[in-house]
Amino acid sequence: MAARANHGPEDETSQRERAMPDATKHPRNPLPTADAIIEVDVEGSAGVVLIERKNPPLGWALPGGFIDYGESAAQAAVREAREETSLEVELVELFHVYADPSRDPRVHTLSAVYVVRPLTADPRAGLRAADDAASADVFTLDALPALCFDHGVILADYRRYRARGARPPPAR
Repeated sequence: MAARANHGPEDETSQRERAMPDATKHPRNPLPTADAIIEVDVEGSAGVVLIERKNPPLGWALPGGFIDYGESAAQAAVREAREETSLEVELVELFHVYADPSRDPRVHTLSAVYVVRPLTADPRAGLRAADDAASADVFTLDALPALCFDHGVILADYRRYRARGARPPPAR
């Protein structure tokens, strides 16, 4: 009698485990994150909301964090903006994906970076640091503090995008 091929989920899983035994049991992949560029007007100049991190690495950063299981990158960007700044925001666009292995000194991550806007007319009135943010503030793009991670690169790309419409290079 000829052997019958089983194409069920168990067979696919065992084939994958045989092909990549270590990868299926102990994956070593970049961790997905999402960051939010919260656009605000600062007396007629382009500004953004930044948070000062409570946990290492310390310093100023875009609101963002790890994507939860079952959550989309867009949902994570909105959630992280709300959790760290107390602002309700709406998505404007996916800006870029940043995946340089050295972008986060703790672990290899990749970040889907979204441009978002506050839903309130005066975001400064509702801006409050929360969750793992020690403080939150608004900065013009021309007067940014020193930034953690690759957020200086991200905001330089964003500044060029606003000024000239030029997207970041694909390999960021």
